[in-house]
Amino acid sequence: MEHKVLDAAGFDAWQAKYDADVAACEEAGDYPFAGYTELHQQVFDIVHAREGVSVLDLGCGTGKLTARILEAGHPVTAVDFSGQMLQAAAHNAPGATFVQGELAQVPDLLAGQTFDCIIAVYALHHLPDAEKYALLTALREHLNPEGVIVLGDVSFPDRDGLEAVREAYEEDWDDSEFYLVREELEQALPQFDVDCIPISFCADVLILSPAE
Repeated sequence: MEHKVLDAAGFDAWQAKYDADVAACEEAGDYPFAGYTELHQQVFDIVHAREGVSVLDLGCGTGKLTARILEAGHPVTAVDFSGQMLQAAAHNAPGATFVQGELAQVPDLLAGQTFDCIIAVYALHHLPDAEKYALLTALREHLNPEGVIVLGDVSFPDRDGLEAVREAYEEDWDDSEFYLVREELEQALPQFDVDCIPISFCADVLILSPAE
């Protein structure tokens, strides 16, 4: 099923219903948000494994995870391209630093800044694969020693796995999005070691650590 690509204005319009829509999809156990709460928990646990680590939150949306990480004692810089999403996030997570901009602009917007943990939760699937890989490559320079990139998103082990879910959810499948395929990501980014925490039939948490 062809979907309209959501730009910043589209997410501005969706902001008021976003959390409710996600919750309904998760409760039904459906693509694309099956396992959403568990995915958030896993990302939080990775961040909070060390006290006080600095966090860059890419595509923060309404800021629910941003707020939880901030409340646990971690300084957070959060980025989103939607002004309405950022307003909601600023309400939910006062004390975080917020930056409005496209994901591809982040390396320039945050030039010279480094973080212990860079997270992107249900965000990178908006970027075509080549742009996604270019961004992740550039983000390596924004990691402190022992830093990691954590991706929580719609994700599949290989292209066959993606196609199976596409077939099962043909009427609801969003052809405007570019989901993570772990096998392809590992091939495109040999500079990272990739660990996977499976979450649901359509979601994983991927941990990218700079390869030695």
